[in-house]
Amino acid sequence: MKTRQVVIFSGEQFTVPQGIQRIDTRSTHGWQVRYHGTKMFSDHTPDGSGAAAALVRATKELLRRINEMPAPVTLQGRPSANKTSGLPSGISGPIVRQRKGAKLRTANLSVLVPRYGMSPRCRTVYIGNENTYTVERYQAALDRAIQIRQEAEEVYAVEATKAKRKAAKLMKAMLADAMARAAQSPAPTATRKRAVKAAAAPASAARKASRVAAPPAEAVAAPTATPAKKGASARAARKVGGTAGSRAAGKGAGAAPVAAVEAVAVPARKAARKSPRKAAATA
Repeated sequence: MKTRQVVIFSGEQFTVPQGIQRIDTRSTHGWQVRYHGTKMFSDHTPDGSGAAAALVRATKELLRRINEMPAPVTLQGRPSANKTSGLPSGISGPIVRQRKGAKLRTANLSVLVPRYGMSPRCRTVYIGNENTYTVERYQAALDRAIQIRQEAEEVYAVEATKAKRKAAKLMKAMLADAMARAAQSPAPTATRKRAVKAAAAPASAARKASRVAAPPAEAVAAPTATPAKKGASARAARKVGGTAGSRAAGKGAGAAPVAAVEAVAVPARKAARKSPRKAAATA
């Protein structure tokens, strides 16, 4: 039986026998058996992981139909629309000819005899010559031609069925290979997610335990000093200077030098904070 290589949307490649077609759409993924009718075998997975198992089921169905049903034949059962003689399919005539050296012409019917696996053969059914040709003889010749054609079609169908069933035996080895691939194929998406979650659970518990046992370094680090705002350092300096001066005055030592420095520094700082226009006007 003829086979072909089919690559599905997930990138996986399969050896598919004749009579099975791959269907991949937005909502359907599976294999369709086309032998005396059609039957769909879905992957049942959106990622193509069930394609191997579906192909096994489709191949089994194809083998069953081959063993139980006759092989479909492609012989033309009806005459074409362009045929004007009115004769059945595969029969033409009457053909009138005169052989070399003969005095009378003869009339014959031509029958195309199909043969499975070989080229068809033409057979001639004699009607009569110019002296013996009658309607009765023509009708008898036509009946004989129809019988020859029907017998040839029956033999053709039997030979085609034998060939199909012989090829089906070779397909069983292919089926065994497909079943092995289906057994080795990954689990469906939901099962894989559960497996990954179960495998990651111990690691997650260990990380939580380590966070409880040892807090992060930033939690125990010394707090950093916030940068002082503009002008805060000057006010802090004045406050410290004033406090130091009052303490010195209370002790009675160094009060006069500190007061003199403070009396000079305070007007200077106030003048520095003035705008250039006010500073110029003051000057």
